[in-house]
Amino acid sequence: MFTTGRIIFALVFALSFIGYLIWAYGKDAKLSKKYYKGSGIILLILIGIWLLFFGFVRLT
Repeated sequence: MFTTGRIIFALVFALSFIGYLIWAYGKDAKLSKKYYKGSGIILLILIGIWLLFFGFVRLT
């Protein structure tokens, strides 16, 4: 079912893909800090609104 060639291909593909993801994340991390500065606060506000909505639905 799994030949030696397929296993080698899968390992090389997985390692190169993971390496590319690490490289792309490192490159994009600088821009993320600049453009998504207040996104954590917005996320907390949205979670709070969702929790309020969930609480109101449970009370009725």
